[in-house]
This record gives sequence, C-alpha cells and structure tokens, in this order.
Amino acid sequence: MKNTILITLFGVFLLSNVSCTDLEEDVLDESLEGSGQAETISGAIAPAYGQVSWTWRHTNYYGLQLIPADEAILPYRGGTDWFDGGKFLDAHAHTISPSNDLVGSAWNEVTKNISRTLLAIEVLRPLAEEGDTEAEGALYEMIALRAYLNMLMLDSWGLVFKKEVSDEDSEILRREEAIGYIENELLSVVDVINTDREPGRMTQGAVWGLLARLYLNAAVYRDPYGTPQFTQEDMDKVIMYTSNIIDSGKFNLSPEYFDLFNDNNHKNAELIFALDQRGVLRREHSRWAYWSLAGSWFPRPEHPSADGTDGPAITSDFYQTWVDAYGGVDPADADARFYKKNQEIPEELQDLSGLSPLNDQDHYYCIAAEDFEIDRGIIRGIIWGPRKDENGSFYTCDGGYRIYPVKQIKGNGPDKDVGYVNHIEQVDFTNEGRLHRNGYRVSKYQFSHTSPNGNNYSSVDLVLMRYAEIFLMRAEAKLRNGDNAGALADVNTVRTSRTAREPIPQALSSIDIETLYRERGFELYWEGFRRGDQIRFGHYEDSWTEKTDSDVNHRLFPIPQDAIDGASNSPGYLEQNEGY
Repeated sequence: MKNTILITLFGVFLLSNVSCTDLEEDVLDESLEGSGQAETISGAIAPAYGQVSWTWRHTNYYGLQLIPADEAILPYRGGTDWFDGGKFLDAHAHTISPSNDLVGSAWNEVTKNISRTLLAIEVLRPLAEEGDTEAEGALYEMIALRAYLNMLMLDSWGLVFKKEVSDEDSEILRREEAIGYIENELLSVVDVINTDREPGRMTQGAVWGLLARLYLNAAVYRDPYGTPQFTQEDMDKVIMYTSNIIDSGKFNLSPEYFDLFNDNNHKNAELIFALDQRGVLRREHSRWAYWSLAGSWFPRPEHPSADGTDGPAITSDFYQTWVDAYGGVDPADADARFYKKNQEIPEELQDLSGLSPLNDQDHYYCIAAEDFEIDRGIIRGIIWGPRKDENGSFYTCDGGYRIYPVKQIKGNGPDKDVGYVNHIEQVDFTNEGRLHRNGYRVSKYQFSHTSPNGNNYSSVDLVLMRYAEIFLMRAEAKLRNGDNAGALADVNTVRTSRTAREPIPQALSSIDIETLYRERGFELYWEGFRRGDQIRFGHYEDSWTEKTDSDVNHRLFPIPQDAIDGASNSPGYLEQNEGY
C-alpha cells in the first residue's frame, strides 16, 4: 500500500493527501496479523475502522446528533465556556447556517471516513479477485462500513456518495436513488460477510441491523420534508431482518444496563457493532464519558487531569418525560436505566447543613482509587469526588483518597470556590440557566480504568448498534403494521431484561406510537438516535427549552459552505439543501 494516496474527498477538499498510517491503528480485534499480504489487508482496513472514532467525536457527528435533539442543550457556560462561535447554541435552536463549524467538522469526518473505506476497497478488491479469501472477507466488511457511513450522510444531509474509483468524482444520490444504492451495497454482502467476528468488525448481524435501520427510516429518506408514509413492505423487511438477529441466538440483553458502557464492554453479548477501543487506536477517547460532566469533578483519583467539561446537560423537557412516565415515583426508584448509585456516602456525612468548601475540611470519606466509581445515568444534585489542594494534588488519607462534596472551581458564578456543585434541573440560555452548575448531567459511559489520563486512550468501546435497538425496531415495525400485541411483547422484553439490580422496569400493559417513542428515548438516550427518532415520530418541529423553530427544512442540515465552494468548478454538482 502506498504511504500517501491522492484521493478525492467528496466536495470537501477535492484533493487531499491522507496517509494510510496517520492513525497508528496497530491492531484491531481479530485483525489479520503477520507479514506480507496479511499486513497489506490489515493495513487497508485499520484506517477505515479507526476513523470511526473521530467521526463520532463530540464536536463532530456525535454533537451534531445530540444537541439539535430535545435530549440535550449546551449553553454558553457562564458567558465564558463553550460558546465556540455559537455553533452549539444554533444547533440546539435549529438556526444552523452553512458556515456552522459543527456541521462542517461532522461532514468532513464522515466524508473522510468514506474515503478511507474506498481506499481499502481499492486495495482489497484485486486481491479478492485473485482468490485471497482473507482479502475477500475484509472487502465485504469495507463495503458494509461504507454503506453505514453513507447512511449517516443520508440521515443528516439527505445525500450519499457513490464512488468506486478514488481519482474520479463521486456521483451524488438523493432520496429513492440513495436508498437503493445503500440497500444494494448491504444486500451484496449480507449473505457472504463473516458471521462470527466480535463487535469491533462488521458482521452479518451488523448488516442485518443496518438493513433494518434503512427500511425503518426509508419513508423519511424518500421524502425528508413531508409526513412519512410507512409502507407494509418496508415494515415487513424491518421485521424480517431484526428477526434474523433475534433468532440467530448470538446476542443477549445485558442484565446490568450500565455494563454496556463499561471498560470491559467489548465482550458484552448485547453489542452488535462498536468502535473497538481496547488500547489500539491513537485516537481512542472518552468524550462520550466526560463531555457532560462538571468541570470540577474528577472521576478517576489516579489521574488529576481527568475531569468533566461542563458541556451539554439533559434538557428539562427530556427529563420531564421520565417524570411524567413514572408519576409520583422518582425515576431513579422506578427504572434501572435512569440511574445507578455507585457511591455510598456514609450516613453521618449526608447532612450538609451549615457546610461549605470553606469549613468542611473534615467532612469526607476515604476510599482506594481503584474502588472509586462515580454514579451513572442522569446525575442530579450535589456530587461527590476527590478534591485538590493548593498545589493541585488530591487530598489523601490512610488507604486512599478523600472524597468530599465537589467544590465548584469553574466559571464565574456566585458559587465559585465557596459552594458545592449542585446540579439543578434548569438549564437554558439565560444568565441564570447557563451557570456552570446548571442542568442534570448524563454519565452513561464509564471513565476508563485503563486510560493513562482518564480522557484519552479509553478501553470502553463506543456502542453503535446493540441488541435492545433490534427489539425496539421490530416493535416499531410491528406497531406500524397494526400488530400491537407483538410490539408490546418486544418492548417489554427490553424493559424487563435489566434484572441485575432494583428497580427493574416493569412491563407495560399497553403500547401506542407515543409510548414507543418514549421507550426508545429511555433505552437509547444520548446514543445518537434521538434526532432521527423525533423526525420519524413527527416531533422534530416541536418546541423545547430554547428551541421554537418549526421549519421542516431543518430536518436536514445545511451542506457546509466550504464543501459547496470546493465544488464550484462543477456547477450543479453539489447543491445546497432546501431552506438554507
């Protein structure tokens, strides 16, 4: 493989130099190790798989899915942090322009990732045609990965790039043509791709899942600005491919919900497709773990630099969906997916009356670093963690570290240096609502114990497809086909599977489309699904928190102006989406 290959990046940078080794993906799970041809094969696929990490980075595609949905908001924290040119404010309010950097960076990373799959395909196809079975298997994976990435493009920008030779321009497809292209790509490999690799690689199960996603969303993709017309044919295909996965016997629902997002999640039987981060990628990251958390919180005592960023919080609107579902019962006492208490604060320390960081020097408990775990799920109220002394070192005690109520050390609010971090429900763009403490936080992913600094080189796989989603897709297809009983059974299978600890979510007695929409939100929150769900269920034009826009054109994001300018020498090649 050449060290540097001249490629066409679809309408972003018409010609760019991309090194095949600039990600240092030395080993992928079950990668083809050895010398000679095997190294050529593993060297071809590693950059494509590895780029998925940066594609789903918080300031790239992940942020573009999270912040515009009703589940998250990122205000200009205290008027000092996270303004970033207003890109997150505009994303939440649906006032995004073609020059918005969040849109631009997401587009760049997805198209770069597509380019890497194409480069791999160009290396692997001639080897496969010569009879190399290992190259043939890797080729099928790259075709599937390219289809997955083009689905990301279709979902967010309403187009895909059809391209087989790197030195030629892509053909841009939209609507039915785009659906047909992705469908054909997936169908071309579904019966021949491997069936037994682990979730860091594309498998038959993952391809079945992608086909189910495609057919479930086909009505939206055909007419992104209209009312989706779900056909029985599409829904039957969703049911068929999800049933293939369920009937395969290869996957199981995890009894502990948060085990899905822990250090050792790679072997979790619920994972179908994930980014393998077990110490092999230079760009492994914990952004999904720390982005939302308080900047004053240090979740790993071994690493004084490991902290949160006071980034996005859960919106009060999305939080209220939990409250409304469980009535007078606190969601934490009704649903194990909402919250997991890992920190046992001694009873004699729980009363903080009359205390503040100015007089609580003896108000702590002691714990070994390896035993310390922050609570998970939706984090409310005063949090506890290690505290630093005037030299920047954590206070210690016999056997470990002192754990205090967390002192607010960020921002310019009235609580800085004198109060505790106390997360309240209100979070918005007002001066009060944007304070660093404001908003309940989401701690879904574990801070990796294997990371050397807590923030990078995580060993927690990023979960991109899992078994619970399969049941929920089948439930939706059954419900849209009129099979309420079948839909209810599938939803309850997911709800009642989290049996590792109380409270086990109780089975529902009935199901309708709004309840199913709510259930997807509870099961899949902050995993990149909510924006698409809102469009498919007819809620993307609703109002929430700081968003009142109801323009259906905003279901798709604008194509970055840089991309359009870059293609200006080919008039009509890359046209802006409607409404921008």
